Amino acid sequence: MFATPLRQPQASGSTDKLQNHQQDTPYQYEITDHGYGKDAVKVLHVSRKGPVHTIHEFEVGTHLKLYSKKDYYQGNNSDVVATDSQKNTVYLLAKKHGIESPEMFALLLAKHFLNKYSHVEEAHVHVEAYPWQRVCQEETKTMWNGKGACNGDPKLGNCNFSSIDDRQLHNHAFIFTPTAQHYSDVVMRRNDPKQTVISGIKGLRVLKTTQSSFVNFVNDEFRSLPDQYDRIFSTVVDCSWEYSDTESVNFSRAWQTVKNIILKNFAGDPNIGVSSPSVQHTLYLSEKEVLDVLPQVSVISMTMPNKHYFNFDTKHFQKIVPGDNNEVFIPVDKPHGTIYAQLARKDLKSKL
Repeated sequence: MFATPLRQPQASGSTDKLQNHQQDTPYQYEITDHGYGKDAVKVLHVSRKGPVHTIHEFEVGTHLKLYSKKDYYQGNNSDVVATDSQKNTVYLLAKKHGIESPEMFALLLAKHFLNKYSHVEEAHVHVEAYPWQRVCQEETKTMWNGKGACNGDPKLGNCNFSSIDDRQLHNHAFIFTPTAQHYSDVVMRRNDPKQTVISGIKGLRVLKTTQSSFVNFVNDEFRSLPDQYDRIFSTVVDCSWEYSDTESVNFSRAWQTVKNIILKNFAGDPNIGVSSPSVQHTLYLSEKEVLDVLPQVSVISMTMPNKHYFNFDTKHFQKIVPGDNNEVFIPVDKPHGTIYAQLARKDLKSKL
């Protein structure tokens, strides 16, 4: 569930506190990694400002790593902050401070655990945002008459809330729009001044019907795929990026910027489109533009599985449907190709 930090932390020197806890190791075997926490804590926060309400629904995971391992070796729980207490912390901090974005809430929780409990070495908080958007009423064709009905096309039966143009946002009604998921991981270590803040996009599924090709690849005795000069291109984008600067960034705006960059490089101009000679090239152009546009991002990683749509062969059915087929395709989810790359600023290579 938890993302792996893209920037691996530099090993911190042995601290007195760490040395004191080495005596917890009573056997010939050593615990080399450990931690515990509460996963899938669901919280909904409603901000009520007059008639206009704003909601954030998150699924939160909190994991702590203690200096001591005596709970493992000796069954001594005196340092354990119960996972139930971690769950309560999520709700209480949401009540006390409100919720702004996955990143800000994860930072708030991680800082709390390190500040509150001196025996906690590391806090890792994972937050996934549920994609709620305000219900929108189309103003140009239908008008709410205030009597429980709509004035407009009687065939609609009620107001048209599906339009994306010229919309009026509802004050307190929302619709679930799972186009893509916004998540964040924050890792804070007491002995590492550089906090790790990762944002991510998960499950962004896209498809275009032309301007995608794949030609001139290795031609040997194992190849059966012909050159693809014009094919359907469909993928499900998973993308994560790490910030080197968290003070000057608007996390929600940055997340939307990355999403828009991915869509732009995939789709291109609405009327003309954009040519894609490979999934690799489209992926690289997206990552490069993110680093160009967002100086606070130090490294970005992206995965694009190639969701295949194969042309249905109609050559044996010419009496039924004569001619070539370029309209009917067979969706094939498995197996699928997987393309991924991580792009980093050159001055960070030594730290990755």
